[in-house]
Amino acid sequence: MDALINFCHHVSSLDINAKKALHNANFESKFFKKGEPILRENSYCNHLYFITKGLTKFCFSSEEKEFIMRFFPENILFTNLDNYTSGRKSKYKFIAIEDTSLIQISITEFELLCKQHHSIETFYRKFMTMANKNMMERISEMLEEEAKNRYENFTKKFPFLMQRVSLGDLSNYLGITQVSLSRIRAK
Repeated sequence: MDALINFCHHVSSLDINAKKALHNANFESKFFKKGEPILRENSYCNHLYFITKGLTKFCFSSEEKEFIMRFFPENILFTNLDNYTSGRKSKYKFIAIEDTSLIQISITEFELLCKQHHSIETFYRKFMTMANKNMMERISEMLEEEAKNRYENFTKKFPFLMQRVSLGDLSNYLGITQVSLSRIRAK
């Protein structure tokens, strides 16, 4: 729980009462084996998730091809923003890439914490803004950058993931084939 509170406090300063409220909130611990879905396609994402150990991918499939939008390692809070804002069933899914332990809280319950604690509401607003900014940067990168540049950007931004992400998942994240990825890596 301390890691989550530190994450929140790093994004936006929390007062002591907000920290206590988060510490006492109704977070539920969950464990997912490697390859197990955390959120399936065509379901509703009603939770915020915080990974305490492991790695997940946020992805969708189309005609036998998987597209990976993001990887979420330890000490990251995440949810499905599209589903959260639209209220429709998700076309995306979260899959555990490694055995993954996380804590989750319902978005409804988290919003109650926001109503009770201004500093938690401020954190949540900043968190959602950051998440939207990250997604827009990701979309922009996919549309504007060549595959070689996308690979170099990934190795610079996420060097700690290079040994944890399979070549198949990395190629799906970059939007290229494994053969193309091998060529880029060989240069």
